[in-house]
Amino acid sequence: MSAPLLSIRNLSVAFHQGGKTSLAVENVSFDIARGEVVALVGESGSGKSVSANSILDLLPHPAASYPSGEILFKGKDLLKADDATLRKVRGNDITMIFQEPMTSLNPLHSIEKQIGEILKLHQQIEGPPARTRILELLQQVGIREPEKRLKAYPHELSGGQRQRVMIAMALANRPELLIADEPTTALDVTVQAQILELLRGLKSEHGMAMLFITHDLGIVRKFADRVCVMTRGRIVETGPVEEVFTNPQHEYTRHLLSAEPTGEPPPADDSKPIVMEGKDVRVWFPIKAGFLRKVVDHVKAVDGIDLQLRAGQTLGVVGESGSGKTTLGLALTRLISSKGRIAFVGQDIERYSFGEMRPLRRQMQIVFQDPFGSLSPRMSVADIIAEGLLVHEPSLSFEERDRRVCWALEEVNLDPTTRWRYPHEFSGGQRQRIAIARAMVLKPRFVMLDEPTSALDMSVQAQVVDLLRNLQAKHDLAYLFISHDLRVVKALSNHVIVMRFGKVVEQGPAEGIFAKPREDYTRALMAAAFNLEAVPVGGVKQ
Repeated sequence: MSAPLLSIRNLSVAFHQGGKTSLAVENVSFDIARGEVVALVGESGSGKSVSANSILDLLPHPAASYPSGEILFKGKDLLKADDATLRKVRGNDITMIFQEPMTSLNPLHSIEKQIGEILKLHQQIEGPPARTRILELLQQVGIREPEKRLKAYPHELSGGQRQRVMIAMALANRPELLIADEPTTALDVTVQAQILELLRGLKSEHGMAMLFITHDLGIVRKFADRVCVMTRGRIVETGPVEEVFTNPQHEYTRHLLSAEPTGEPPPADDSKPIVMEGKDVRVWFPIKAGFLRKVVDHVKAVDGIDLQLRAGQTLGVVGESGSGKTTLGLALTRLISSKGRIAFVGQDIERYSFGEMRPLRRQMQIVFQDPFGSLSPRMSVADIIAEGLLVHEPSLSFEERDRRVCWALEEVNLDPTTRWRYPHEFSGGQRQRIAIARAMVLKPRFVMLDEPTSALDMSVQAQVVDLLRNLQAKHDLAYLFISHDLRVVKALSNHVIVMRFGKVVEQGPAEGIFAKPREDYTRALMAAAFNLEAVPVGGVKQ
């Protein structure tokens, strides 16, 4: 049996801060053979990314150290390698793609310059030969009309296109091992499927080995040969994918496998009052050109949407990035201007000014996708949750506000004694609960939930879904649930609107759409989300 390409033996990683030492990874061991895909799975904080970054010595020094272990690449210990050796390995023999391409790509450089920099540094290729190779790479990763993309900057590309550029950069020097750290987490389900198919094809074509880091077990089952399950810095189970999935031995593996959002939304009751209604809702952004900046066309972000949402019900809005989901939600809550009728609890609000909307704001609240970005790092949790009360109920005393804050935290199953802490002291799931508590403290009737679970681990997603369902049943809340994750939408929604390019592709009761979608585009979304046989749809691919 040939020696493995990469062999990690008893690796431990420690971090030193403020005179304290914490062990992030403890005695981790696994091998990767040539041409093999090994998945490293676990929840946030389990040590997956720390283990992967250790391979190329990307952890900060001297904060990080290695109390024990070996990282053998083709028989040579990378932990003992000098800087010159590591520079030769990085980008040549081992490359890495990261979770969020927007933060990994340089916003000041064009795509051509960023890929060309790698070719110049590692292969001394410049000028016309470099451009030929860059075009070849972009074509290989499925970028359409690559000649037109050479001068583009990262912000001018979609999420899927940016991730494809990252893959092109990683493949530029034909590496033997590719480390992919959550490469599909921030992408729509159809784009996820395309990226996975792309990686699978490239692996077969180039014979690459791959270390695939993820918390999504559905991806692991489709993509990997072997799986290592990590928690609290240790690998608790490893083996062939099918064997681990069909007969998991460790309790934590069983916990991960059962962590998908489940359950049913509360039954729709058509006798309940209509909370939010839209008729022919349109949001068109003007395109201006010429010296006088005349309007020559429009971007039709939302184009003629009708909807109706009753108390105690959830309307799921699904579609890929750029389909108009969030723009629709912002229009309904009057945070951007729109055309068409919008009625909130019987009042026509489409022409309301900012001042006229203010009394209604407490009844319509928003929970955003990224809780860390939506919570002020300079305010305690108590101040964050109480801020709305200061605006909408200024007559409350400090004691009354504090009681309401404690009530809101209890509603989302958080300990009220933690209210004087700051957002960075909580996990991602806890921060999202804080964001929900901030909305609940005002006792709203309508809540817009904009991708509230997409940044969370699978098990935390399931907990947040259960929490939202319980709050809805308890307070008769109407939810507008915006997401590209159809598993979560299925667990929460009574009705579904499928959007594409600002228009409704399909809408109706959730049960009917999930059981028997009529449109090809909806079937393509379902196939990508539920690991079904893909349905080709013209224009779905990037």
